[in-house]
Amino acid sequence: MWANRSDEELLGALTREPGAFSAFYRRHVDDVLGFLARRCRDPEQAADLTAEVFATVLLQARRYRPERGTPAAWLFAIAAHKHNDAWRRAAAEDRARRRLGVRDVPLGAEDLAYIAARAADVEALMADLPDEQRSAVRGRVLEDRGYDELARTAGVSPAAIRQRVSRGLALLRTKVEREAP
Repeated sequence: MWANRSDEELLGALTREPGAFSAFYRRHVDDVLGFLARRCRDPEQAADLTAEVFATVLLQARRYRPERGTPAAWLFAIAAHKHNDAWRRAAAEDRARRRLGVRDVPLGAEDLAYIAARAADVEALMADLPDEQRSAVRGRVLEDRGYDELARTAGVSPAAIRQRVSRGLALLRTKVEREAP
């Protein structure tokens, strides 16, 4: 239904129809991610900023004005602002670290192996969860996504997502307690 709508129509329906946001997101996410990845040169930061861009679109869609440019131009202006804000924050944090004499501590191969092993442990623990609970726990706890966003993605209420997270964490807690020495 939404795939044939123009970007302007999708933005106009965003606050009333979750499908409009989904269509707009799918239409533009790869381009925004590519745009930010070229500027950041850090895939993780590019993904984080892309999420921020689309969260802003969702919150600010009613502020879009067609007379000021196309929806794509508006979207990429948001992306550029998010990138610039992140760059300024990073520069300010770097200046503060230098003033305080705090140095980066590089991670060695042993550190990286330890982190990878812990990540594998978490994935193994979560593998036994029912799909809906695993997805909710991953989104909320590991990806730090909000309940409302997860609910929109899953097509359920925020209360249902909270329940899935709660039940998933309870199952994980029980499993960890059983395996503890």
